[in-house]
Amino acid sequence: MALLTVNLNVVSAEESLFSGSIKSLQITGSEGELGIMPGHAPLLTSLKPGMALITKQDGSEEVIYLSGGMLEVQPNNVTVLADIAIRAADLDEQAALEAKQRAEDNMNAHGADVDFAAVAAELARAVAQLRVIQATSKNS
Repeated sequence: MALLTVNLNVVSAEESLFSGSIKSLQITGSEGELGIMPGHAPLLTSLKPGMALITKQDGSEEVIYLSGGMLEVQPNNVTVLADIAIRAADLDEQAALEAKQRAEDNMNAHGADVDFAAVAAELARAVAQLRVIQATSKNS
């Protein structure tokens, strides 16, 4: 008999955002987009800033923004350990736009004291938040 659901836990340093049975999880891994379904092979990978799209057991969907972290897939259990995790509905579009603008301004600064890796990471997080906001507003 094929498995129909798998247990998912999404946690950040501050809180547990999701715990329950799911049909599927779409998430951005270090090497690209991943689709996790019941029966997936065991996996451990780092996560890039992006969206976790959870399809629950009843077919409804939940979207969570992740700033990065780790994904572990076991036969009956999937765990997302996020640096920062925020439900899509709780994201602030104006703050994300401001963070993106700040990062772009810092990247364009020609001073030797600019930490390009940190600024690029900040820009990636802001752009990922904006993509999550846009994706969820299209579905509303």
